[in-house]
Amino acid sequence: MAFTLAILGRPNVGKSTLFNRLCRKKLAIIDDRPGVTRDWRLHDAQIFDRKIKLIDTAGLEEKFDESIEGRMRQQTESALEHADAVLFMVDGREGLNPLDEHFADWIRRRDIPVILTVNKCENEDQATAGVAEAYSLGLGDPIPISAAHGHGMGDIYQALTPYFPEEDDESDNDNEVDNPFGVDDIDDLEGREDLDFAEVEIEEEDLEKPIKVAIVGRPNAGKSTLVNSLLKEHRVMTGPEAGITRDAIAVDWQYGGRKFKLVDTAGMRRRSKITDAIEKSAVDDALRAIRLAQIVVLMIDGTETIDKQDLTIASHIIREGRVLVVAANKWDGVKDRSERRDDFLHRLEHGMSHVKGVPFQTISALNGKNLDKLMDAALGAYETWNKRVPTGKLNRWLESVVSHHPPALTQGRPNRLRYITQINTRPPTFAVWASVPKDLTDAYRRYVVNSLREDYDLMGVPVRLLVRTSKNPYSNK
Repeated sequence: MAFTLAILGRPNVGKSTLFNRLCRKKLAIIDDRPGVTRDWRLHDAQIFDRKIKLIDTAGLEEKFDESIEGRMRQQTESALEHADAVLFMVDGREGLNPLDEHFADWIRRRDIPVILTVNKCENEDQATAGVAEAYSLGLGDPIPISAAHGHGMGDIYQALTPYFPEEDDESDNDNEVDNPFGVDDIDDLEGREDLDFAEVEIEEEDLEKPIKVAIVGRPNAGKSTLVNSLLKEHRVMTGPEAGITRDAIAVDWQYGGRKFKLVDTAGMRRRSKITDAIEKSAVDDALRAIRLAQIVVLMIDGTETIDKQDLTIASHIIREGRVLVVAANKWDGVKDRSERRDDFLHRLEHGMSHVKGVPFQTISALNGKNLDKLMDAALGAYETWNKRVPTGKLNRWLESVVSHHPPALTQGRPNRLRYITQINTRPPTFAVWASVPKDLTDAYRRYVVNSLREDYDLMGVPVRLLVRTSKNPYSNK
């Protein structure tokens, strides 16, 4: 197992700044206001030559009730159960306060190694004063650091070295979904003559890698409750308050013999309604989670009607090429369920007419009802998302489709579709060679895509079609 280090301290001492630095990514949301981080999050990190697991935690507060601060404290206590050592951080600019002393006493009574750091020591005077005061906490020799500027990382490394186990090769890479063409947007492949689509080898799915499942939706739809119910533990904070979740929290899980990484995200409101910088960062984090996911579960409140924002989120998921599964939550509180279900399906069908047959499942995340059905539907769509169709079969199909409904003439001459091949999965992506690609209408492209869906059982997932010049890539072979 990889060595796991938890960063602890009162609010606003710089824990998330250090977390981002050691993870070498801007993962945690940072703001001058205290209490931005609420759930604990685990991620791969590196300090010099050592790969570790790093835990960012909520700021410790002296609260023991069910307030947001009290639930944040519970989350931090839970994080400690997964840590091999603690990096306890205090603020060198502000100096010690009673909270620092209280939690230093609290952590001192736990059987876990503690490294004491004094953050925000950008100059020698701050370092001298902060370190001198920190000695009184009784947690050993304080280390002056600046998380923002990277000062003191070598001293942290030296202090941790005695606790490191033997080196292992475990890592958890957050790779993007497969893209053999090396472009930011696969739609940019349109018209690229430097690429020989026919010679691209589609990579096989790596069954050892976890399937990333992002859970998204409007605030208070039940996203965090769903994560906790699937895990069968109180892993992420929940409550009646809207906007509790801020950072996208990834958690490992297994179902049906497959590995998953569940990602809980912040509620996504309309951009026009977002004025707070923290909420904007949280939504950006959710959008990044969608981009990195393979499956995206869109949570909607079953006791309400489908909102325009729900359809906007769904359309974004489809544009990103991800597997979309719609879960109507709180179904145990719905009256006239048959009528409500028909209404939901009608709205989804008309709001996302470009993707037919998106999986839809009613659930109760709080009571754990129909969660197996939800995951089975997601895995079924995921298999479709990975589907491959042989080139020979596709070209016999193309001949039949074109003969049944040929494209419109271009300058009085037939616009011939000569060849088709699948160039990628995840989502299914096809390239077709036409005489005059620019004259192939959007309506005809939709006809080809819909025919692919129906004839090869590609319902419910995005299907992409790229068109290029008519030369058969195998004509000279």
